[in-house]
Formats: sequence, C-alpha cells, structure tokens
Amino acid sequence: MGEILGLGLSHYPPLSGLDEDMSGILRWTLDDPSIPEDRKDPQNWPREMRREWSDDQGLVGAKEHRSALVAGFDRLRAALDEFSPDVVLIWGDDQYENFREDVIPPFCVLAYEDVTVTPWRSAQRSSDMEGRTNVWGEPADAGFTVRGHRNAGLHLVSRLLDENIDVAYSYEPLHHEGFAHAFLNTILYLDYHRRGFPYPVVAFPVNCYGRRVISFRGFLSRFADQTPFDPPSPSPRRLMDVGAATARALRDSDWRVALIASSSWSHAFLCDKTWRLCPDMDSDRHLFNALERADYDAWQDVSLDALEDAGQQELLSWFALIGAMKELGRAPTWATMVESYIFNSNKVFALFE
Repeated sequence: MGEILGLGLSHYPPLSGLDEDMSGILRWTLDDPSIPEDRKDPQNWPREMRREWSDDQGLVGAKEHRSALVAGFDRLRAALDEFSPDVVLIWGDDQYENFREDVIPPFCVLAYEDVTVTPWRSAQRSSDMEGRTNVWGEPADAGFTVRGHRNAGLHLVSRLLDENIDVAYSYEPLHHEGFAHAFLNTILYLDYHRRGFPYPVVAFPVNCYGRRVISFRGFLSRFADQTPFDPPSPSPRRLMDVGAATARALRDSDWRVALIASSSWSHAFLCDKTWRLCPDMDSDRHLFNALERADYDAWQDVSLDALEDAGQQELLSWFALIGAMKELGRAPTWATMVESYIFNSNKVFALFE
C-alpha cells in the first residue's frame, strides 16, 4: 500500500527574476490604451493595492512578497524531505509550451526518464523569463538533471484508463525541451536555496488555458483584443475525478508519492471584471476558506464559466489535488494565502499530511 503526501504551491515566474521586475505585468497592463484612464489611476485603486504600489511601483512590496513566498516554499520543502518520496507527481498547466497547434490533450502524463533541463536557455514566452536576469545569477547555459520515474507514470496511465479516464501519455517532449515552466519552476522554488532536488518527477500537464491556449498562446493580450476563442478546457469537476482516480491508483502502489498542485490563483491578466489590473480577491478568498475547512463540495460546485470569470483557469491543477485529498479523506494540516493586488496573482501554500 502506497503512502501519499499532498502539497499545493505556486510556480509564479517573476519569483525567479529580480524584485524590480516583479510588477512588470501590471506596468504592461497600465500601458493598455483600451483600459479607461480612471481605472488605471492609483487614486481609484483599493487601499491595499495603493500601499503595495506605493511610490516605487512595488519595489518594497516585491521584497515583502518574495520573503513570504520563500517562507512558504521552505515549509513545504521541509515536509517533502521528511516524507522522502519515491516519486513526485506535479499537476500544472501547459501554457502553449510543449503542446501547440498540432495537439492539445485535456491532460497528459509525461512518463519521462531522466531529463537535463536548462531553465534560462529554454525559457518560453509564457514564463516571461527569456533573456532576463534570474535571482540566483545563474548563466544562460546553467543546467541540471531532473530524475524521472517512467514506471510510476505508466502505472498511473494504465490505472486511469482502467477507470475510464482517457488520459494521454508521452515518453519525450514535443515542442519544449525539458519541462514547461509550471513544472520546472516548481522544482526550482522547492530548491530555492540550491541544495539539490533528488526526487524523481512525473509531470501531469493540464490544459488549463482552454479557450485561450492557442488563440492567445496562453498569455497576455490587450483588453480590446477580440481574437476568437478555442474549445474549452476540462471542467473543474472532471479534474476532481482525475485527482481522485490518481489517488486510488497511487494508494494501491508500493511507492511513497507526493502529489503537488502547482499554480497561483486568480490571474489579473485573465480577469476582465477587474480590468486585468488585479486578481479576483473575493473568488480566491471564497475558495481558500473552503479549502481551510476541507469543504470540498464547495470546490466541486464550481463551474468552468465561474472559474474563467474569476481568472482562475490555472486552478484546474488544484482541483485535481482537491479531488485526490477528498478521495483520501484528507484535510489540510497547514494552509496560507499570500495576497497581492499588484503582483498578478494571489499565491496559496497548502500541506496535506
């Protein structure tokens, strides 16, 4: 009988950059001519948003934000090391990186062997780190090996297919060398202090961006852009089914498995009702409160339309984790939300021991 640890975290790309660049998405949005000037005027922003922005465009706020995020990653890394998993499974989005026009699977298990990754040479448009200085001062050709666990990946695929979860699988990358940033940043941040990451990884990408994955290339656009949408992503309820089936498959194995959901919560650049200036605070707080009290029925009731309206597309990865924890009867033993109006998204850390 396998043992399972649950973790929830963020792969927020600007954390790998410099503090002075952390508010870059908001600064880009403030240059959008299709957003009314009064909405872009800081005097009309919420008080906490003005405090973060201050008179330095968020530089002091960035230092505070980084400190809180690193503390969250440190706590999860300590729990991961104590658990000492045989394999780490990561649910995350593929943001027009490995999967593009030729195929967009709803979800896919990457049953890779060991992979050599070069985070700064292979940075894609969606991570917004290409050509930028990283916080560790690592050169563009810096690389390291991420261990794989093909047997665990194939075991999971077989069991999911047995349970009528029509999952795709892959033995090697398609359009992106190594791993897309949702998975690579997860590893980088859990190894923020560069002690090494010895645990084998199975990446489980989800088509979180759905209607925007090809048409908007899973990233920023101007508010007035009327590009036609693509077909939708899988529903939140379906991802909970996938998570539950994953938990059953790995609980019945001989491995110690860490299940990780990797994403920030509501993304400002996806949230039209806030003019893409800040996240949907109310929706994030609602789901976080339900998470804290293990009210997984409240999560199950969320529709895809509601998720997209809140800019919470990437939370589909968390819906898989919530489905797994519901299946296991597991409540969070620790959870915290790091809120931010100006750094594109709120970030949540959660531990299910």
